[in-house]
Amino acid sequence: MRIAEKLSNLLADTYLLYIKTHNYHWNVTGPLFQTLHLMFETQYTELATAVDVIAERIRALGVHAPGSYAQFSELSSITEETTVPKAKDMIKNLILDNEQITQTARSVFPVAEKGDDEATLDLLTQRIQIHEKTAWMLRSLLEE
Repeated sequence: MRIAEKLSNLLADTYLLYIKTHNYHWNVTGPLFQTLHLMFETQYTELATAVDVIAERIRALGVHAPGSYAQFSELSSITEETTVPKAKDMIKNLILDNEQITQTARSVFPVAEKGDDEATLDLLTQRIQIHEKTAWMLRSLLEE
């Protein structure tokens, strides 16, 4: 089913962003430590819930959800973080990733609309709102 395939990309993006955000939470340093440590925790906690919701939607469509790191790496448009960037670069990376997930979610819309899948459309709308808000909040940290 095409909707489930496209949702699998969203699931993979969300899972890799969860990993990256959790990594940043553990490893952030500098004058914004407290702010970012708490903000990243809020974000990765929300992403952990989202992963479950997206996977359960895929299952509700009668398709097995991808569940391995190898599958997520193959399906995701989010780049894995293998270093520990400076706090400002963490923020910039997460802005780009949240914007990318918004694009991924938007790419599912036409397929879900064609399939008259209101439940998936609702899920996509919620995900887009969350990622747009997260990107905005992160961008506000970079303003002088």
